[in-house]
Amino acid sequence: MDDWARDSIEALKRHFDAVADPERAEHMAAYMRNQFPFYGIGAADRKAIQRDVWRALPPSSEPQELAVFARGCYALRQREWQNTAVSLLRRQARHLGPTDLSLVHELVTTKSWWDTVDEIAAHVVGRVVIDHPEAVAEMDEWVRSDDMWVARTAILHQLGYKERTDASRLFAYCDLRADESDFFYRKAIGWALRQYARTDPEAVRAYVEANRGRLSRLTVREALKHLG
Repeated sequence: MDDWARDSIEALKRHFDAVADPERAEHMAAYMRNQFPFYGIGAADRKAIQRDVWRALPPSSEPQELAVFARGCYALRQREWQNTAVSLLRRQARHLGPTDLSLVHELVTTKSWWDTVDEIAAHVVGRVVIDHPEAVAEMDEWVRSDDMWVARTAILHQLGYKERTDASRLFAYCDLRADESDFFYRKAIGWALRQYARTDPEAVRAYVEANRGRLSRLTVREALKHLG
């Protein structure tokens, strides 16, 4: 393992071990449907530990080194490790490019759940695509993926784009997955539309009205949540 990644993980582990809370860990695991074990460290405390460690061991901006760290975290059991990996990729996303989407795809399809996937979608993939518009071609492939989490990532990657949203592509992605019955698809489509409605409410309202026969009630409710 790369020296920085190894030293950073070792330092984080010392802190995580010191503040682990088994009782809280049980509640956190239950909230996540017992998908993963936890240390029992809340997000605010975890992020404070990350800041302290990365102040002493400044993270590399090299994608290869970030990948080593991320894979090292994903290999560990407790969910706080995967959250930490995503936090670092979000912090360093400006240094990533289209070639790094293969790593992102790997992480999206490993220990997949909404807490990591949604942050990767909005703050890592979203940053790569806005900085490198040619990468949107990969999103066009991801949205057709047989892996629900990969497709969800494509649907959500424009969450923070506001007026820079490619509305035609957003609506096309919604069309492609509108017939899915899985909650995570329906929620993602509604969430993506709801966010864009903050920028262009009439466009979203018109899209929903034109597609009410296909969109689930959950999707419609989410999409129109702030439109009255």
